Amino acid sequence: MGIYRDQLLPRALDLSMRRSAFAAQRAQVTAGLDGEVLEIGFGTGLNIPFYPAAVRRVLAVEPAGGARVVAARRLAARAEVDRPVSVEFAGLDAAALPAADGSMDHVLSTWTLCTIPDASQALAEIRRVLRPGGTLHFAEHGLAPDPAVARTQRRLNPVQSCLAGGCRLDRPIRQLITDAGLRVTELETGYLAWPRALSYSYLGVASNP
Repeated sequence: MGIYRDQLLPRALDLSMRRSAFAAQRAQVTAGLDGEVLEIGFGTGLNIPFYPAAVRRVLAVEPAGGARVVAARRLAARAEVDRPVSVEFAGLDAAALPAADGSMDHVLSTWTLCTIPDASQALAEIRRVLRPGGTLHFAEHGLAPDPAVARTQRRLNPVQSCLAGGCRLDRPIRQLITDAGLRVTELETGYLAWPRALSYSYLGVASNP
């Protein structure tokens, strides 16, 4: 991983992902989490303030060293003023999760499935580590239902991937989740902001049967 993706991009994303629209989705997607949680794409820890008190421990999977440094600082600062969140940086690759079969109560993914090189493998791993009845909570952007927007997404993919660390605009998030054998139980979709090609949102919960 080069300096741009490992150090510079995580800090740029930290600034851009603090907007109120994202904060509202973070609050919604983390609701109902408890027990043992594994978060893929932990990033700089922007979800930390939204974890419910019932969460006992978070296993954080994050490949970028720069993101982990910022997240550690955020965790330390929060511990000085509020209940500390027990976070363990436990892995670098969502396609090979650092947890035993059926050991997690929940998995959290926020704007991550767009970037993982093999999203299907990552979702297979998510299903593996979830206990029966455990849930994947997700807030993602992906393929829009409007054909014109979808065409624009595909045209922009090469530029988006280059600038945003491999991010793709046109992944069919719901289909990927259900193809992995998870059952979507809650889902809200829609355009989060302008431009539409960058912002078609999938927000929901999927259970492990």
